Amino acid sequence: MARIVFIGAGSVEFTKNVLSDILTFPELGESTLVLHDIDPERLATAEAMAGWMVTELGLGAKVEAHLDRRAAVDGADYVINEIAVGGYAATRFDFEIPRRYGLRQTIADTLGIGGIFRALRTIPVMVGLGNDLAELAPDALLLNYTNPMAMIPRAVYQGTPFKNVVGLCHSVRDTQARLASLVGMPEEEVSFVTAGANHQAFVLKFEHKGQNLYPALDEVIAGDPELRRTVRVEMYRRFGYFPTESSEHGSEYLPWFLHHDDQVEHFRIPVEIYLRWSEENLDTYEETRRRLAAGEGVEIEPAMELASEVIHSIETGTSRVVHGNVRNDGLIANLPADACVEVPCLVDRSGMHPTRIGELPPQLAALNRTFLNVGDLTVRAALEGRRDHVYHAAMLDPNASATLTLQQIHDLVDEMIAAHGDLLPEGVR
Repeated sequence: MARIVFIGAGSVEFTKNVLSDILTFPELGESTLVLHDIDPERLATAEAMAGWMVTELGLGAKVEAHLDRRAAVDGADYVINEIAVGGYAATRFDFEIPRRYGLRQTIADTLGIGGIFRALRTIPVMVGLGNDLAELAPDALLLNYTNPMAMIPRAVYQGTPFKNVVGLCHSVRDTQARLASLVGMPEEEVSFVTAGANHQAFVLKFEHKGQNLYPALDEVIAGDPELRRTVRVEMYRRFGYFPTESSEHGSEYLPWFLHHDDQVEHFRIPVEIYLRWSEENLDTYEETRRRLAAGEGVEIEPAMELASEVIHSIETGTSRVVHGNVRNDGLIANLPADACVEVPCLVDRSGMHPTRIGELPPQLAALNRTFLNVGDLTVRAALEGRRDHVYHAAMLDPNASATLTLQQIHDLVDEMIAAHGDLLPEGVR
């Protein structure tokens, strides 16, 4: 049976969700589940949780736990990456230092100063993982969940010999379900085509039995003033296609919102919400640890996680369409070939097969390029050890450039580099 490896398994809530899916698929119940984390306590918690779940379900799955990453990935069929390099302490730096310069952020893990530095911390680890996989599991499929999604898979396929990597994100699936609900249609009856850059993809086709549903959406929006007070609806109104990312997240990839007090208020943008979510995640971890220690176990409830669906499709031949983040290579004709783009992928026994989209509407491609430019320079900074490209990425970031002067951006980057220290690529430090 499949050898499924979890990198960063100490993210126990996410690990629990994927395990719940895998262990409740009858065809996957005998898999070998391999857990890796660099934190011994979190790894022990994840191991206890996985063991409890297997026993509770009466399955024959095997559970292994390794502090050594190479031992974990040796012979892997699937590797699920969910790491957060630097943890909560690094996340606080990503918010607190830019805040002192007057720079607002909401999630800070995809673009902006926070996204740049999360990538710079993560890419050295991912390059190590990619090199390990090329040597120890060359036929494995690396399923990445770690943000920034447009940068992390790219760093693997561009910076290591290992190329079989795909990024997975819920944003497209959640957006399509939301749109179907808004127009009162069963999601399974609606035809969608959605593509672009991760967290800045757009719904290009939204139809029911050949009928365009965008006019129906316009009627819903016209009758709902609360919907009109969201960033994503404002972006839809201005650009003509509905974006996949939430309003709080999408606002920080753009120059028009966070710098303006009235826009923050009007569109109800929750500044720094990710810090609150991170604190809640710490509380969830402690509660999970307590429950396991007390023998109470955890809830086993399928979560329809994308990684588990991909694995199930490949192992069983059950065809599914999953949106994946892969090397562009002409899939979207008017975006750079080496960029990482998000497109529908058919998944079956032979693997993942990305859909060729053609050209995006020109206004969407232009917006995506401003997004992807920051990622391109950040990945180059990490792989080439180019500190100057960190400045360049920050200067071209839409939110930072709308808020700060060039000198302020330069000083902010210097302070962020000093704060994150040895977590960053050697040439950047």
